[in-house]
Amino acid sequence: MTRAPTALVAEDEPLLAAEVKKLLRQAWPELEIVAEATDGVGATAMALDATPDILFLDIKMPGRTGLAVAEAVIDDWPDGRPTPLIVFITAYDEYALAAFEHQAVDYVLKPATAERMARTVARLRERLAERTPRPADGDLARLLQNLQKLVPAVATAQPEGFLDAIHVGVGNNVRVVQVAEVLFFEATDKYVGVHTREGEGLIRLSMRDLLARLDPAAFIQVHRGTVVARSQIVMATRDEAGRMALKLRDSARVLGVSRAFAHHFRAM
Repeated sequence: MTRAPTALVAEDEPLLAAEVKKLLRQAWPELEIVAEATDGVGATAMALDATPDILFLDIKMPGRTGLAVAEAVIDDWPDGRPTPLIVFITAYDEYALAAFEHQAVDYVLKPATAERMARTVARLRERLAERTPRPADGDLARLLQNLQKLVPAVATAQPEGFLDAIHVGVGNNVRVVQVAEVLFFEATDKYVGVHTREGEGLIRLSMRDLLARLDPAAFIQVHRGTVVARSQIVMATRDEAGRMALKLRDSARVLGVSRAFAHHFRAM
């Protein structure tokens, strides 16, 4: 039996919190609200304790903003569990860009309506369904295993024990990628994305296991779910809120640096 999805609701205004819960009950009866917070610090602690599937966060809360809650929760989220889907519900539209930079699934302006909440729920259901193993996932895993049996020397290690080549799933194919070609690795729910100049693919490996097999002289972890080739880092910038981001040499992506790893980029 599939377990019910779980959620945390963080809202410092009791009447607004009650309205959000009412709309959620109407649009998604099986959703279980496992935690309710009235301030940002409490929301962070409750989220890490209950590890719900979804966070509904107000942006302006006492103690810590919803954006800061999202960043702290993602940074400290326990390994082996999919990171939560995040929805910001706020009266302020000027934070939309920052919200999506914090991996938000949706950004709902107050007062939320039943129709608007229904669209949010549909989007969340779709994202949660993507986390459910599908036959294609098994096919990719079997394809990787078969290739490793046929070409055992491909994913070879250097004398120090570091990987120099990896098997990367790209659609229904598997491509052999030299580790030196990788711009950055980015964790998803069940895989790690491998980004090169030619495109991107997936490997079925945890970020922790991958890090243990990468040369630390060539790669640096900048976020719980992001590892970057040192040679690709052109510049580290910090915005007015203190958030740090990296500009890369061969990618248009701007990668966020979490607080836990920001010390790597302090001026000498």
